[in-house]
Amino acid sequence: MSDKIASLTKPLTTNVKLPILFGAILICATMSSARAEETYKLTLKDRRFTPNELSVPANERFVIEVENLDATPAEFESSDLRVEKFVVGGGKIVVRMRALKPGSYKFFDEYNPDTATGTLIAVAPK
Repeated sequence: MSDKIASLTKPLTTNVKLPILFGAILICATMSSARAEETYKLTLKDRRFTPNELSVPANERFVIEVENLDATPAEFESSDLRVEKFVVGGGKIVVRMRALKPGSYKFFDEYNPDTATGTLIAVAPK
């Protein structure tokens, strides 16, 4: 009887191992592509973004790191980019961005929308 049970479970364990192996490969591939995303830095000081114009490659995912050097809180916000992130005074945030079509995208600090503004430009490869 034990030989019969062993022969019934052997194909099952092989069939289960294959999807697990495929899943592990897929996770590793996703993690390596996430690490390849380029990081672009923005600094907020004296209620202004530096640089106030940031160029990124179009059609590629990327990361924006926003560092708030002011003592007061700020908010990195953009309707165009569909993002709204709070940054404490003296703090730093990381914003993972989707791939963008070529074009210009406005961003600002919600607490200082008149002075803390900028433009992100997604540039198509030549």
